[in-house]
Amino acid sequence: MNLSELAGKEIVNIVTGERLGVIGECDLIIDEKSGGILALSIPRERGFFGIKKDKVDLEIPWRNIKKIGNDMIIIEYDGVY
Repeated sequence: MNLSELAGKEIVNIVTGERLGVIGECDLIIDEKSGGILALSIPRERGFFGIKKDKVDLEIPWRNIKKIGNDMIIIEYDGVY
């Protein structure tokens, strides 16, 4: 699969049913030696009623990806966001 084929796919957590983002808004963490993908880095915003939002990245190891479909990527992640 080419990197361009991942663009635009939604990322959904099978554990919570939550939509985490879209590939394109996320970064891929790549092993410089092998060229393999190590993880997805998904930007998350945390705040209280929209006040003082902190940018936090959620890093999902590539092994947590369970299925890449036509429109979405299903992950299994039970960690705390």
